[in-house]
This record gives sequence, structure tokens and C-alpha cells, in this order.
Amino acid sequence: MALKQGSISIDTENIFPIIKKWLYSDKDIFIRELISNGCDAVSKHKRLVSLGEINDDGQPYKITVSVSKKNKTLSFSDNGIGMTADEIDKYINQVAFSGAEDFFNKYKDKMEESNDIIGHFGLGFYSAFMVASNVEIDTLSYQEGATPVRWQSEDGMQFEITEDGTRTERGTTITLTIADDSDEFLDEYHVRRIIKKYCSFLPVEIYVENPDREEEEAKRKDEEAAKKAEERAKAEAEGETVEEEPEEETEPVKPTPLNDTNPLWLKSPKDCTDEEYIDFYRKVFNVYEEPLFWIHLNIDYPFNLKGILYFPKLKNEFELVEGEVKLYNNQVFVADNIKEVIPEFLLLLKGVIDCPDLPLNVSRSFLQNDREVGKISKNIVKKVADKLKSLYKNEREKYEGFWHDIQLFIKFGCLKDQSFYDRVKDYIIYKDLNDKYITLNEYLEEAKDKHENKVFYVVDKEKQAQYIKLFEEYGLNALVLDCAIDDNFISLLEYAQPGVRFKRIDSDLSDVLKDEDAEKDEKADEEITKFFEEIVGDRIQKYTVESLKKEDTPAVILISEESRRMMEMQKRFNDLNYGFDLHEEKTLVINDKNPLIQKVLSIKDDESKKEDVEVICNQIVDLALLANKELSADELDLFIKRSNELMTRVISL
Repeated sequence: MALKQGSISIDTENIFPIIKKWLYSDKDIFIRELISNGCDAVSKHKRLVSLGEINDDGQPYKITVSVSKKNKTLSFSDNGIGMTADEIDKYINQVAFSGAEDFFNKYKDKMEESNDIIGHFGLGFYSAFMVASNVEIDTLSYQEGATPVRWQSEDGMQFEITEDGTRTERGTTITLTIADDSDEFLDEYHVRRIIKKYCSFLPVEIYVENPDREEEEAKRKDEEAAKKAEERAKAEAEGETVEEEPEEETEPVKPTPLNDTNPLWLKSPKDCTDEEYIDFYRKVFNVYEEPLFWIHLNIDYPFNLKGILYFPKLKNEFELVEGEVKLYNNQVFVADNIKEVIPEFLLLLKGVIDCPDLPLNVSRSFLQNDREVGKISKNIVKKVADKLKSLYKNEREKYEGFWHDIQLFIKFGCLKDQSFYDRVKDYIIYKDLNDKYITLNEYLEEAKDKHENKVFYVVDKEKQAQYIKLFEEYGLNALVLDCAIDDNFISLLEYAQPGVRFKRIDSDLSDVLKDEDAEKDEKADEEITKFFEEIVGDRIQKYTVESLKKEDTPAVILISEESRRMMEMQKRFNDLNYGFDLHEEKTLVINDKNPLIQKVLSIKDDESKKEDVEVICNQIVDLALLANKELSADELDLFIKRSNELMTRVISL
């Protein structure tokens, strides 16, 4: 006999029809919602026991998910607080009346916090109708003298409550008859994957059962027993003596929960070992390699947040790809890489963050706009910066050891977040020409007497070897900036430290390299540049003459820093055609102290030596270009021909 029939009441703030169409972004979220509701019911019962309202019966808490393809059902059973008919009418039939909120208000004077109550929305149950053609609730309240109650609805709008429920122990079972268009949820292994995705760390043990398989196994055993009995009866009828086979004693297989009810991030950092951190990293992210290091977040004020952020080892310097930071709310998985909580540059990391104070919307899938979220994000940035500072100051050798792997992340973070740069700028290190790590301030202090506020750098030590050799001979140093985003980072540094300019080692000559005692003859220099310009032509944009201390270098190519940066910018935006065709501005620095240059200049007016002079001058330019970068195909062809010609001429002499 039906206790009550009617239409489900819809609160004006939450209209039920949006649930199936707009509220839930992913169909499989109903599994998370129904399991979370079970955890909610268990948490309520635990709290009543802890408050002394009821006695602890010693029954272990658990949630059981049962998948039956044969019956087309998927059920969720818990042994939590259960419900009476009145509570079903109140919490199920009135959409968005939150049972957790009502429970908390009732016991708020005795409770320190409500963070262990997962359900705050009251709408999660109705996500079941996204996949079900019929939903039944069988429940028995913990209250003494309660009777089992059954609730049933086919469309989520019309319901029936009866007293013919099947529960014999406290708790609730929700059974879904899966609709034809959602039969993927009758696949046990698909359901297991979803549970592991959303519920891997819920505080109540979760088990999955397959009654179809259990029934088949029981049937198989019965058939084997019947076959043996038939064979035994036949043997006895033929007068054979049949020895009774002893029954095999097998240990029952103890089911194992799918989830870890006490994840590592809930423990105190001092109680966690390195092995535990590494094992957790491998298990959660399905990787074999070890992380470089990690940060254990444990924040109690001004909000509650716990988690672990791992710095993975990049496979190569160009692997600037999105990482995986999993966001949880009271151990319930919400989503990966939510940019409102995790700053964009931290999404290069891997990790888990659990924040019960997140202002989630009713589907738990998206954040509501809330200024507290910004505070959470800033606090996470601060914790990461504090960790880097601690490593730099207390474990410098270790810090330098993995700098190559983390520099991309740190520099990207500085480019994306000014506050992060301000916190870590003094702990950004650079390798110099001696393979020693120094800070920018240390470099500037060391070089202030030689080239104040000017930072020389190299991007490829092999290709720029000639320039490096020049620098080293005169005690000059340079920074190695070979990270994929160093061009952008240099611009940030110049902006952040006005007056400091970065010059690639092949873009400028330090005054230290020049012979200050040499007398300058502007008229002679002008004649030399004009002479080279006439022979070499527009292969070189500018010519200049210097007296270098190092006499054995005939000429050096310099690439304008400004033009090179413009070229790099053009490459980055090569898909955008603005009609510009930029070229690197090359300057040939002719060393008038070099014996070869002096010899060429001494015979430049000799008509009989004209061809020799042209070959030698072009060869000097090509050697200077080769010292800077590879020649083009045409240039290389001419260089080889000219080299062969020079050797022929030398032999003929």
C-alpha cells in the first residue's frame, strides 16, 4: 500500500529539468554523486556516534556498487544513517533541500566543523536520471523502531513511497535501471574506471560487485558437483569402489576496496617518507620515473587546503606541455587543471589539491565566482616560491642539480605571474662560461668594472666558441641562456631592472677587448671600410674598424641585438603576414692590428694582386661568418671553391 503519491516539489532556485541538459557536463558524474551521497550518509552516522547520540555497533562502514548487465541495473548501497519516509519526502521529493545543511544546523552546537559532510547541494541524487529509466531507493533509518521504506520514480518528476522496502540493516540502496542509450554503465570495468577517476580517495571504502559473475561461478560449481555425483553413482552401480574425494579447502578471497581512504596529502609532512611520496606519485599519475622534488601543502588558515605538488622531470627542454593537477573537494575528485584555483604556470606540474572551502556549483564541476578563490591561488603561489627559496638557501647543491629541469617552469611562471617573479627573482640562477651557477646580481657585481649594467650571454657554446675564447682570454664572463623561452625572459629582466641591457656575445664588443692605447685614424678607418665594402658588397650591412688586443683575429661578425630580437619575433609569429621581411643586421669588425689585414691593405692598390686581394677578403668574411653561424648553401659553395683556389695559388708559389 502506498504511503504517499504525488509530484516532486521543485524549489524556485533550482529547476529540475536543467539537470539532465545543462547542469552536469559529463554523463558519468552520476556515479560520483551517488557514491558521495553514500559517504555523506556514513559521515553523518560516524558523527552521531562520536557525539554520543548513538552507540557504535562495530560494523565497518562501506559502500558497495553492484553491476548487473543481466538485470540492466546498477546499484549503490551504503550502511550509513538511512532515511525514514518523512526524510525521503523532505530530502528527495523537495529538490535542492540539502540534507547535509539540515543535519549540520541540527548539531552545529556540538560540531566543530562540517567539512566531513560531502553533500552540500541536494541535487546530486537526481543526476541518476541522466542514465536511468527507473530509480528505486530502499532505505532503513538508524532510528530505533524504524521501518524499511521504498521510493520509486521513472522520470524524476512523479514518485511513489511505500513500506515494502528490502533493507534489513540501516543504510540506503539506490538501484538504477539503466536506459538503453546508456548501457556502457553496465560494463563492470567501465564503472570501475569511473570510480577510480572520481572516488579514489573517498574516506569510506568502496567495493564493486558483479552478481552476474557470482551467479555464473555458483552455477559452474553446481554443475561440476552434479557431474561428479553422476560419475560416482554410475561407478557404484557398476560395483566399483569409489573413494570419497576430500573437498578442497580454499581460503575465501577477501575483496579489496577500490579507493585509498587515507591519501598521503592528509598526513602531516613530517610523517611522510620520500618513498611514500614517490610511490604516491607513480600510482596517481601512472608513471615510472621519479619526480625531481615535491611540495606538501598543509594550510589551515585563512582556508583549509591540503595537497602535494610534484615537479616532474621534463623529457626535453621543449616539453612545455600541460601537466596534471587534480582538484578535490573533501577527497571527491572535481576536475583536472582548474585555472581559477591553480595558476596557469603551475599547471605544468603534477599534483593533487584538496580544498573543502572551494565555492563549487551544484554539480561540483565548476567554481562559482568568488574572491576567496583568488586568495587560494595566491597562497599556492607563495608556498611554491617559499619551497624554492628554502631549497636555494638550504640545499644549494641539490637545487643546482635539477635547475636545468625546472628553469623552464620557473621562467614561464615569472612571465605569467609578476608576484611569482617578485618572490623568486633572487633565487633564479644561471650557468656561466665556467659551468658555475650564479645569480644575475652576482654577475653584475663581478662585471661592473668591465661593463657596468651590461649582461653578455651565449645561446650555443659550440657555435659561439670563437667569441667565448675572446672573452675568456681577457677574463670576461657571460651567462648561458639556452632555455626555450629565454628570449622572452630576457625582455622581462630588462623591464624589471631598468638600465640593465642584455647583449648576446656576438652582438657587441666589450671595451676590454679593444686596444685602448692604439691611435685611431678616422680617415684611414673610413678607407678600410670602403675598401671592404666594395669587395664584399651587401653580404654585410655594416663595416667598422677596431684595434683588438688579440692580433690573430682578422675580423669578427657582430649581429645587432635589436635586429636579432626582431627576427626571433618574426619567427614566432610567422603565420601572421604583416608585409615585413626582416634580416639580421650584420657588422664586420675589421681588426687593423691583424698581420693578414695589414698585408692585404699594403697590396690593395697593386693591380697585379687585385684578384688575390678579392679572394682573401671574401675568405676573411666567410671565416668570420662561419665563426658566428653556418653559411647558407650558396655561401658554402663559394667558400669551398675559394678555399681550393687559395690552396692552388699557395702551391704555385
